[in-house]
Amino acid sequence: MKLKFFKTHIAVPTPQFKTEQSACFDLSFSSAGKTEVRGYNSYNSPIVRPINHNRFFISPKERFMVPTGLIIDIPEGHSVRIHPRSGNSLKQGLTLVNSEGVIDSDYVEELFILVTNSSDNGYFIHEGDRIAQGELIKSLSYEIEVTYEKPVQKTDRIGGMGSTGT
Repeated sequence: MKLKFFKTHIAVPTPQFKTEQSACFDLSFSSAGKTEVRGYNSYNSPIVRPINHNRFFISPKERFMVPTGLIIDIPEGHSVRIHPRSGNSLKQGLTLVNSEGVIDSDYVEELFILVTNSSDNGYFIHEGDRIAQGELIKSLSYEIEVTYEKPVQKTDRIGGMGSTGT
């Protein structure tokens, strides 16, 4: 199986698996053809930040749609899941706004990564910086049905949301 990527500009980095057993491929910031990024500040007000010298600044608690310059040709019956990069999250406080992005196979526009700065320090995101990782996932086919019977206990589990009681 192949996952195809259309580059909106010749300079856009090609996604890569960095090791032989990488589960995910890296996605990078690409400013090719762009002069600004759009997002929201910590007060939920829209902001526009210029891209200068192939980089832009993300202040604490800001959220931006970071361009990749890629359009993914996702095979029917699959989706691409976008995950944070653990090194970015730990070292810079950069993570995904939505924890995990889901790209459906019928989406054929440029991929933007929703990045937030959870740290107390500002940070420059530079051209080519790896900002997220993607994974091709096979979609399950199932129906959604409403039931009028409350589900019954299936195991000896005791405990609720976020805890098994141990």
